Amino acid sequence: MSQFLEYLKMAVSNIKANKVRSFLTMLGIIIGIASVILIMSLGNGMQAVISGELEGIASGQIALYTYDSTGTYYITNDDIDAIVEEVDGIMAVNVYQGFEGSTVTRKGEFSVNGSGQMASYQYFSNTGLLKGRYFNEKEYLAGTPVCLIGEADAIRLFGSTDVIGMTIDMTPNWGNSVSFTIVGVEKEPENSMFGGGYDNTPVSLYFPMTVLTQIYGWEMDDYYQIYLLAEKGADTASITSQVVSLLERRHQCFGENIYQYESFNDIMSNINTVINAVTMIISLVAAISLIVGGIGVMNIMLVSVTERTREIGIRKALGAKTKSIMMQFLSESAIITMIGGLIGILLGIGGAGLVAKIIAMASPEFASFRPSVDIATVLLTTMFSSAIGLFFGIYPAKKAAKLSPIEALRRN
Repeated sequence: MSQFLEYLKMAVSNIKANKVRSFLTMLGIIIGIASVILIMSLGNGMQAVISGELEGIASGQIALYTYDSTGTYYITNDDIDAIVEEVDGIMAVNVYQGFEGSTVTRKGEFSVNGSGQMASYQYFSNTGLLKGRYFNEKEYLAGTPVCLIGEADAIRLFGSTDVIGMTIDMTPNWGNSVSFTIVGVEKEPENSMFGGGYDNTPVSLYFPMTVLTQIYGWEMDDYYQIYLLAEKGADTASITSQVVSLLERRHQCFGENIYQYESFNDIMSNINTVINAVTMIISLVAAISLIVGGIGVMNIMLVSVTERTREIGIRKALGAKTKSIMMQFLSESAIITMIGGLIGILLGIGGAGLVAKIIAMASPEFASFRPSVDIATVLLTTMFSSAIGLFFGIYPAKKAAKLSPIEALRRN
């Protein structure tokens, strides 16, 4: 142990004696480690931001649909009632039917996207209410023309969010006009990468789907797509399997794959896979500079061997073993790369924090973006930088260790 400490002392002494050269030797390692840490931290942080955003928008949601074009296997209201009664873990079921139209206020004429929803719409709303309330079961069953509107759309239409009780005369592109009474204003998503819109985007209205009977003249009683909202912590895969089996039993289509589904968990898994793949590829590209840095370490250590040939000869003449000479130079290359790795880690973490702040300042929707430093990544890069030093230090160390004492002493 004492001999090993002696090697380290000698290595540190030689590094201090050639500070500038040692730093330039470390530079490739510093850049490589910093790049890997920065990219991995930003990738993990972006993954967390996207996950958080989607959690707020679609957490626990499952879309169930059929490609049946004949309507034979469409999902009916009776099917929905059976799903709610027979399948555990479902908080709500919703269906929506949309149409396009226009409305005119004192602010001008606006395009409108109308969205007929079931009474369970409040459970699927991801922003919450700023003012008012959601429409209720009684209004849904009666087909009462009430609606909800977004905060930004209320300001566009009326110049204020104090619009509860006001009416919107909606003229669809096809069908009968309807006068909606506003009962609720939904909050605008705050600093969301998925929220917001532009002044020329259509106004969105949400109302009981039964109002569509007044617009189109017929009752909506079957659908090609429905949405399920699982209770918190429920097994969405199990729920989906039970619902599909129930529909296949009711419509007598076992094994025909009539009903397809897509869950929030599936979407998140795909997104995470893509982010991880992109982050890994960029990190591997950045890690190439570590190889370049390792070659730099080897070159400098070879120069060091040449410069210290006489020193090596004296040590060997005094009885130093080949192993001790080799360990001295290996220790020096390992310390150089380890110090470079530690500096690179600090710069990578600091750089990731700085980049995150710049992104947040440039784009308010990324205000919650924080780099996520993975301890495993830090440990792995530290070990890798040390391994680089040892690997590329082996050849110079062997060259120094094999020098003949007499030949070494002859050199100036």
